[in-house]
Amino acid sequence: MHTALITGSFDPITVGHMQLVETASRLFDEVYLLICANTEKMSGAFHPEDRAAIARKAVEKYANVNVAVCGGLVSDFAKQVGAKYLVRGLRSGVDFDYEYDLAGIMKRFDSSLETIFLPADPNLACVSATYVRDLLKYGCTLEGSVPAGCEEMILELYRKNHE
Repeated sequence: MHTALITGSFDPITVGHMQLVETASRLFDEVYLLICANTEKMSGAFHPEDRAAIARKAVEKYANVNVAVCGGLVSDFAKQVGAKYLVRGLRSGVDFDYEYDLAGIMKRFDSSLETIFLPADPNLACVSATYVRDLLKYGCTLEGSVPAGCEEMILELYRKNHE
């Protein structure tokens, strides 16, 4: 069985992240969308458990995709679930440089972990969680930036956290 992790902060999950989920769900038997967060402190626009709730709603149509929160080492989580692959998205050359270095670091923690790079759809390359947080901050629509069916949940949680 081939198990992969898609790691990130997912603060919040975007349509670009969902492109990775869609592809990974076809390539691997089991996929974990792993929300990496320091659970000892609150940072970002959404609490890690809120990010997980949004992500669960976003991936509910994929039977082989699970969502989890990780406050520790990704390599430890990978061992726990038997994952041997990390799936990382690339929007630009800047992303490649960062992700290439990160793949090298991950090899130091677990030499059996292979990083798979997937290029973003050019139409989605400008969509990032930072962009979505800016849309939220300025009261703009999230349509086309976050997974279908998740916009209201994201708006509600954002309002709750920023009142």
